[in-house]
Amino acid sequence: MIRTSLMLAFSAGSALLVMPLLTMAQTSSSSAEASRKFRAYLHEDWKRWMREYPETATLVGFPGQNRRWRDDSREGLQARIRHLHESLTKLDSIPRDRLPAEEQFNYDLYRELLETAEEGLQYGDDPIPFRDVVPSNSWMPITQMGGIQQGAAEIIAAMPRQTVADYEDILARLAALPGSIEQNRLFLQEGLNKGYTPPKLMLRDVPKQIAGLIPADPLASPPLEPFKEFPAGFPEVERIRLTDRAKKLYASAVAPAFQKLHDYVTSTYLPACRESIAATALPNGAAAYAFHVRWQTTTNLTPQQIHEIGLSEVKRIRVGMDKVIASAGFQGSFHDFTEVLRTDQRFYYDRADDLVNGYRIITKKIDPELAHLFGKLPRLPYGVCVIPEFKAPSQTTAYYQPGAPSAGRPGCYFVNTFNLHARPKWEMEALSLHEAVPGHHLQLSLGQEMENVPEFRKHLGYSAFVEGWALYSESLGEELGMYKDAYSKFGQLGYEMWRAVRLVVDTGMHSMGWTRQQAIDFFREHTGKTDQDITVEVDRYIVWPGQALAYKIGQMKIRELRSEAQKKLGERFEVRKFHDAVLEEGAVPLSVLEARIKRWMDEQVGH
Repeated sequence: MIRTSLMLAFSAGSALLVMPLLTMAQTSSSSAEASRKFRAYLHEDWKRWMREYPETATLVGFPGQNRRWRDDSREGLQARIRHLHESLTKLDSIPRDRLPAEEQFNYDLYRELLETAEEGLQYGDDPIPFRDVVPSNSWMPITQMGGIQQGAAEIIAAMPRQTVADYEDILARLAALPGSIEQNRLFLQEGLNKGYTPPKLMLRDVPKQIAGLIPADPLASPPLEPFKEFPAGFPEVERIRLTDRAKKLYASAVAPAFQKLHDYVTSTYLPACRESIAATALPNGAAAYAFHVRWQTTTNLTPQQIHEIGLSEVKRIRVGMDKVIASAGFQGSFHDFTEVLRTDQRFYYDRADDLVNGYRIITKKIDPELAHLFGKLPRLPYGVCVIPEFKAPSQTTAYYQPGAPSAGRPGCYFVNTFNLHARPKWEMEALSLHEAVPGHHLQLSLGQEMENVPEFRKHLGYSAFVEGWALYSESLGEELGMYKDAYSKFGQLGYEMWRAVRLVVDTGMHSMGWTRQQAIDFFREHTGKTDQDITVEVDRYIVWPGQALAYKIGQMKIRELRSEAQKKLGERFEVRKFHDAVLEEGAVPLSVLEARIKRWMDEQVGH
């Protein structure tokens, strides 16, 4: 009957009904063609970016680039800039209005990435649109927190090492390393000529970092670490051949290149670096800082507004910390309590192995509890790893390095064993929740495992989302069975206070004339962190202006959305569904996240 009625309708009014149907068919065909063209463009552009950035290709598991380093010549930089402009021009040729909604979402995200990268060029930023949480400036390629003196070993460590061909790739990369080192040295000099340098004091450990790469024993050099241990069953004759080749490359080319860089940094570069610490001391520095604040927070908040938010959060969190001190039965002031936390030896391990094992025990306690708070968990495993000795003194307490599902490489939660009496037990639970699960490993791995999305979506690094989620994850400790003693709970609040303090000192140093010592004093006044940690943290904010602002801004937005959902949904609120909704699209700007969660709330109300 329905079919007959339709036939009669066509017969009775074909001029009115057939034309719209033809238009719909044409529209559908046009939309499909636009989608095909758009996805083909994204696929080719992704491959081009991976060729331009072979180190990134290695980290994400993109094949075929493991024998190369990025071309850091002036010509190479200009080629990447041209590619960025070309990418935008090609995107302009794709009609957004003909794309279906899900592809319009991809289109808008990709355009924002490209336009942000293009805007950053005027401040010396590298043109890659798939930005990590850490800013990268072409004219300041080395700081105490990163650069070729750290990145070379990290990239080689991330390479596959199962077959002879894998080791041949490592040898090819080692052979090409001296050229990359020299290109970086020339960029340092060009940055010096242009007025771009990190503050002199921040680079105090860099000569030691470089020297740590060129020991007398080739196999003690971090870039040659893969040759110290081969997979089980590896052909002995090949092990000997490959190791011998690596040693010869080290002696003839790699070590001399790092020695030349060391001598240049020590005698020429470091003495010429600026004394000032503020980002505003760099060319067009005030505008650059404002741009990086917008980029890192994905908001339009000004440095002054963020400073005020920080002061307000410091005041709020302090109330909670005082309550925890009282619950511990401690007789004394806040500063008496934090001094005990800093100095009482019961809060510190005496052996590095015990510290690392302590982290592993904590993460294994968290893992089975995750199902209470998440409907979907990542398939990719992770492990606890140790920050290499040569760079540990200038590194933070811990960090996470994403794995690569396509390459079969697990995620790695790196922990710092340098200066054990700066690594208190009471911060380990909060730190593990942030860096491993349900923080970075869970969120980033779920993003990498998304299906039916363009490849770029799997690797987005919006700091406000990524770091905001990780800080929010620290607050889930009680729900996951953590923070059962007052000291660990104080550690969690101390970590939240640490991120609130960041809002104050980062904006203070880079836009309000604060000195480094003012920042250190404010940090010490309001947190229980050790002096080692405080110094490393403040120095980190100095060389990465604006990056540290993302954590608290992102966390506050996620907490706000959770509170709104709980209020709106009442008994229908399910935390597992909320968390899945936050994470299911991967990392996105905060405005996109807010719109998504509001739609999700409306959908839940309608059920």
